[in-house]
Amino acid sequence: MEELKGVFKRTIFSNSDTGYLVGLFRVREADKHPEFVQKTITIVGYFHELLEEEVYLLRGEFVEHERYGYQLRVDSYEKPLPEEKDSIVEFLSSGLFKGIGAKTAQKIVDVLGKDTLTIILEHPDNLLLIPSITQKQIHVLHQKLVDYQASYQTVLKLNELGFSTKDSMLIYNHYKDKTMQIVEENLYQIYYDIDKISFLKVDGIALKSGISATDLRRVEAVIIYAFQEVCNTLGHSYLQKEELYQYAQRANRKLLEFSSFSDALTSLIEKCQIVVEEERYYLHAMYEAEEYIAKRICYLTRKEDSVSKYLERDLGKLENVYDIFYNEEQRQAILASYQKNFLVITGGPGTGKTTIIKGIVNLYKEMYHLRAEDLEKKIALLAPTGRASKRLTESTMVRASTIHRFLKWNKDHNSFQVNERNKSDVEFVIVDEASMVDVYLMESLLRGLKTDTKIILVGDANQLPSVGPGQVLKDIIESQVTNVITLSKLYRQSMESGIVSLAYAINRDQVDIGVFEQKDAFFIPCPSRGIKEHILEISKDYFEEDDSSFQVLVPMYRGMNGIDEINYSMQNLFNPSSAKTNEIVINGVTFREKDKVIQLTNMPDDNVFNGDIGMITHVRNGTKKEVTIDFDGNVVVYTSSDFSNFKHAYAISIHKSQGSEFDTVVIPLSKEYGKMLYRKLIYTGVTRAKKRLYLIGDVDALFMAAHNNEVDIRHTTLAFRLNAKI
Repeated sequence: MEELKGVFKRTIFSNSDTGYLVGLFRVREADKHPEFVQKTITIVGYFHELLEEEVYLLRGEFVEHERYGYQLRVDSYEKPLPEEKDSIVEFLSSGLFKGIGAKTAQKIVDVLGKDTLTIILEHPDNLLLIPSITQKQIHVLHQKLVDYQASYQTVLKLNELGFSTKDSMLIYNHYKDKTMQIVEENLYQIYYDIDKISFLKVDGIALKSGISATDLRRVEAVIIYAFQEVCNTLGHSYLQKEELYQYAQRANRKLLEFSSFSDALTSLIEKCQIVVEEERYYLHAMYEAEEYIAKRICYLTRKEDSVSKYLERDLGKLENVYDIFYNEEQRQAILASYQKNFLVITGGPGTGKTTIIKGIVNLYKEMYHLRAEDLEKKIALLAPTGRASKRLTESTMVRASTIHRFLKWNKDHNSFQVNERNKSDVEFVIVDEASMVDVYLMESLLRGLKTDTKIILVGDANQLPSVGPGQVLKDIIESQVTNVITLSKLYRQSMESGIVSLAYAINRDQVDIGVFEQKDAFFIPCPSRGIKEHILEISKDYFEEDDSSFQVLVPMYRGMNGIDEINYSMQNLFNPSSAKTNEIVINGVTFREKDKVIQLTNMPDDNVFNGDIGMITHVRNGTKKEVTIDFDGNVVVYTSSDFSNFKHAYAISIHKSQGSEFDTVVIPLSKEYGKMLYRKLIYTGVTRAKKRLYLIGDVDALFMAAHNNEVDIRHTTLAFRLNAKI
C-alpha cells in the first residue's frame, strides 16, 4: 500500500452520483516511490469531495494505464487539518468558507494562533474577539468546518463497519448528513435504497455489528430479499404466505420461527412494502406494475378505433409498389394496426410476423408521405435485446433500438430518463419479440409513452417467457379482453421446412421422428459421452465458413455436456493457446484473442446489450488488464471491473439466444439435462434456426421435453387485472 501526501490539482473526469473521479495530484511526500515527489500524477478512486489546491493524504496502489501511464488507484484518503499558521490562513481563505477572504483569515489566525481550527470547532464564540467579523461569518466558519470533519468521519466509520470505500461513498452520497442516523436506525435501509449494495453484504456487516438474527428489521429484510430473488429467478408476480415463508427460511440460512416471520410480514404490509390481496402476497413495486399495465392497456382498448376510408386502398397500393401479396391474416393484422389503439400480433415461426411489421411501417410511411428521418420521430421500433433490434432494423430499413436505449436507461441510477415526467413524443410504438418483456420493463415503457400512443406487441407466446418476473404477452393474450390477431397460415417455404414442422410438433407434443427426413432438420443419435465429439465435428465446417451464422445452443451450464464444458472444448479446437495470441484468466476461465464471446448485461453507454455476440480482438494482461471486444464493428474496451460482463459464446444458453436467429443451430439433447428438458425451452431453441438444425443425442430426451409443459408455470395476475378493469 502506497501513502502519498500532496496537493489535488484538477479533475479530469468525475461522476457526482457515485463519487468516482479521475484527477491530477501533485506529490509532496511519498513513502515508497520518492521518484514521484514534486511530480504530478493521475489518481483514480471514489471520493466524497476533493478541492483544488488542497492538501490530502492518499493511500492506494500504483497501476499502469495505457493512456495515462502510472496512476494511483486510491483505496482511502483523508484531509489533514493544516498545522502551520500560513497553511491555516490558506485553508480558511480557500473558498470553502464563503465570505472569508485572505485578510479576514489572517486576522483570525493572528488572534487565535496555531490552534485556530480546534478553537473554531470547540469554542466558536471566541471568534467574537476578531475585529469586524460578523455573526454570520462565525456561523459559516463553524458549521462548514463541522460538516467538513463529519463527512470524512462518516466515511471512515462506514469503512470500519466493513463497507469498502466505494460502497461507503455510495452510501454517503445517497444519505449525506443523515448517513449515521440511517445506519443506527436500520442498517438494512441501505439494501432497500441502494441497488448496488446487496442484502448479503449488508446482512453480513449487520450480524458482525451485533444485530440479532431474529431482530425484526433483519427478518423484514430477509423476507424482501427472498421475495425479490424468487420473483427474479422463477418469474412469479406473487407468492402464497406459506411459499414465502419457505423461501425466507432458505434465505435466512438457519431456522426462522414462523411467529417471527409473521410479525415481520405484518410490519412490511403496514409499511406498504408488501401488498396482500386475497391471500396473494406481492412486492409493492410488482403490484403497482401489474395494476398500471392493466389500467393503460384497458384505456387504449376501450378508446374509439381510428377510421380511414382510404386504408384498404393504400394497402393495395403498397402491395403494388413492393410487389408483395399479403394473405388474409396478414392484411387484417396490418389494417388493425391502424384502426386499433392497442394490438397484439402473435404467431409461430413461418407465419410472417416480420413481414407484417415491415408492411405496417411502409404503409405508415406511404400514408403520411414521410421521409425516413421524419418517420423515426413518429414511430418507434423496439425490441428487448440488441440482436433483436438489429434484425428489426435490417428487415424494415428503419432504425430500431432496444427498449432500454429508447427509454434512456441510466446505469448508475438504474432508472429511465424517459419516464412519466419526461415522456416520448412518438405516436406509434411496435415492440417485437414481446414475449421477452417482463412486468417491470413493460410498466416503464408505458410510463414513458403519452397516454394515446398506439402500441403493437408482436411475438410468439409459446417461446420462453421473460427472464424477469411476469409473462406479459401470454397474460394479455389469455385475458381475451384486448385486440389479438393470431397468425396460423404458414408461408409456402415454411410449410416445406423440417425446422418449422418440428417446432409446431414440439408445441403440440406430437413429435414424429419422420420430421427429420426433411432437408433442413437432422437428428444424430448418440450416447451422452459422444455428444461433444459430434458437436465438434459438425462445427468444423461452419467455423471455417462463417461462425457468426452458426451457433451451438445448450439447455444448461453444468455437466459433461453443459455450456462450460462445450465452450472449453470448442475453444481448444478453434482457438488453441499460441505464442502469438494473448490471453487472460478471469475467474478461472482463460480468454484469448479471437475468442467468440457473449455480453451478459446491458451497457448502453457503450451501445452493447445483453445477448450481443462479439469477438475478442485484443487482450492486455500486464499491470493494467484490458479486454477489447468487437461487436459487429462496435469496439468496446473492458477493464477489470467489467470482466464479469461477458462469457464464451462458442456455446450459449437457449435463454440467451432468444431474440436472435442463426443460419445453423446445433442443440445437444441428453436426459442428464433433467428439469431443463421442457417444451418452451426446446421450442425456443429450435426456432432460432433459419436454414439448418442439428439435434444431437437421445431422441427420448426430445420426447420428454415436448411432453413437459409444467416447468415454467408462473404465478401472475395481469390477466385477472385486465378482466377486472375492462
